[in-house]
Amino acid sequence: MSELKRRPLPHDFHPPVAEFTVVSEEVEPGGTLRPEQVHAAGNRSPQLRWAGAPAGTRSYAVTCYDPDAPTGSGFWHWVLFDIPASVTELPAGAGSGDMKGLPEGAVHVRNDYGTRDFGGAAPPPGDGPHRYVFTVYAVDQEKLGPDADVSPAVVGFNLRFHAIGRAQLIGEYEVPAAG
Repeated sequence: MSELKRRPLPHDFHPPVAEFTVVSEEVEPGGTLRPEQVHAAGNRSPQLRWAGAPAGTRSYAVTCYDPDAPTGSGFWHWVLFDIPASVTELPAGAGSGDMKGLPEGAVHVRNDYGTRDFGGAAPPPGDGPHRYVFTVYAVDQEKLGPDADVSPAVVGFNLRFHAIGRAQLIGEYEVPAAG
């Protein structure tokens, strides 16, 4: 797993932007994700709260990405954008189930499970700990541009040119080898 830990994060390829803060009552930095954030056990998006976004923020985007997935391209667990600038917190479950607490106008694109919601952690048994990178982007326009039918890569392309700030929180999860 050590060579996987060196895999870059998607925003490592973007220009530097202002940093701000994201915290969660459910995800501890570097800690293990709770069962609720695991695909087979709960599949519920965690509570996230952010502060300190730069002036000029007109909306937000939130993603969850596993750079350690054995795919060659990582695994997108959550891609949400067009969150109004007045929103600085998503309650637990806002991106899953009945989407209670999801801000009006926010747009989900398909994650790598093929669904438009949060898809929880599901690393292969024995593959070691995977990082789950929750990123909140401050965006310089109210509408990022794409619609719900684009891929996470297209959203990332648009964020490359419209993100003016970024905050991240990384949790981990692993499934022990069978036997």
